Amino acid sequence: MKMSKGQMGARLLGLAVAGVALTANGVASAELGQPAPWEYKLQGAASPVMEQITKFHDGLLIVISLITLFVLGLLVTVVVKFNAKANPVPTRTTHNTLIEVAWTLIPVMILVGIAIPSFRLLFQELDIPKADLTIKATGKQWYWSYAYPDNGKFEFDSLMAQDKQPRLLGVDNEMVVPVNKVVRVQTTGADVIHSFAVPAFGIKIDAVPGRLNETWFTATKTGMFYGQCSELCGKDHAFMPIAVRVVSDQEFAAWVEAAKKKFASAPGSTFASAAGAAQ
Repeated sequence: MKMSKGQMGARLLGLAVAGVALTANGVASAELGQPAPWEYKLQGAASPVMEQITKFHDGLLIVISLITLFVLGLLVTVVVKFNAKANPVPTRTTHNTLIEVAWTLIPVMILVGIAIPSFRLLFQELDIPKADLTIKATGKQWYWSYAYPDNGKFEFDSLMAQDKQPRLLGVDNEMVVPVNKVVRVQTTGADVIHSFAVPAFGIKIDAVPGRLNETWFTATKTGMFYGQCSELCGKDHAFMPIAVRVVSDQEFAAWVEAAKKKFASAPGSTFASAAGAAQ
């Protein structure tokens, strides 16, 4: 069936509009701190560390792209200019001092140029500033437990909720933190090695049994941000999400008061009640 130019134009316009809508939805999802369909870049940054990670990633992408194009150009030049047809008598050149010095020094200079911002970023990630809030995240098969030692020493479990969106990321009890505050996260494992990772905050750290690891973040945006266990930890590894709700100082203070009553009234029973509800 043949289409007229008008029909063809209308169909192309429809595809373009759909593409723009899909892109807009992807950007909106990224801003909410979760993966977006067909996402080809890092998730939207919601912390100073993640902003630096994104800048470093984008700059490095330009560098490696230029290197790839340069090497490709050299290969094409060699194939076209130095093939057997163009050079029936092969050259007897054994070396070229200038070229050998250049291909040694230039890569070294490039690597040093990459190493400087890389080390600066590593120091920023590992040098934990004075914390406004400490949260202990304990990885268990297959859920997370969060303790707030600075806010009344209450603790609760956070399990994936089947009836919440987004799928495989929604939980029954989110980890709640205030916006624009330095949050220190201490991680450990209760059984096997897990990994606490939230891409929007630029954090990923192992939760190892018998060891206490630390990382930090400062959330610069309010809203929900999601992550997952990033260390293969058993059959339900894919169903161990992390959900962080970032709120204002007033909302956080109100949540703490409510959490003290909610989780202190039935200590250690949040997992049992959630497991029973799921069955």
